[in-house]
Amino acid sequence: MAMANGSPGLRESKKQRTHQHLAGTALRLFLAHGFDAVSVADVAAAAEVSKPTLFRYFAGKEDLVLCRFADHQDEAARIVRARATGTTPVQALHEHFLAALRDHDPITGLCDSPEVVAFQHLLYSTPALQSRLQHYMDREIELLAEALRPAAPDGLTARLAACHLVTVRHELGQQNWHRIAAGRPAAAVLPEALADADRAFGMLSGGLDDCFQQLI
Repeated sequence: MAMANGSPGLRESKKQRTHQHLAGTALRLFLAHGFDAVSVADVAAAAEVSKPTLFRYFAGKEDLVLCRFADHQDEAARIVRARATGTTPVQALHEHFLAALRDHDPITGLCDSPEVVAFQHLLYSTPALQSRLQHYMDREIELLAEALRPAAPDGLTARLAACHLVTVRHELGQQNWHRIAAGRPAAAVLPEALADADRAFGMLSGGLDDCFQQLI
């Protein structure tokens, strides 16, 4: 009985190890030779699995890299749902992003660890990865819209708000990455990154029209 109860956990652990092994092997090959120069067959051979086995874990070649974003797809939704009473969704996501910047969380783009810099360079220099990244953003928007729906007057409002919030998070991340890619240390970039985040989330909190009054 004990073995039967434990076996699903063992199977899941084995699947997780295989998933990590495949993703790690692929990333090493992509960083060494370039994304376009490495085929799925190359990854499978290096990982000592068959192509059908690899495709049981990953839908496509791009997902071998972008699977790292899967853990963050529900992050915004979780932050909104867990926010304190009296805190708006924009405030909650704003505060979380500022904290992540101070921690140099790679998801904010403000991390100068060599491994992270190499990964970000691969991501932002490969058109196929950039195109596939939109799939992950779409799912992030979908999950956040669901979290916003109870407080929104209708589904469209929830989705529009989710689109704005997700886009801001990703655009801030890319802006920070460009600064790091230019050779600037994360500690030196932090003040600008914090100011950018305050301005970006402030635009959402105050309404876009408030930002363009000078143009009226």
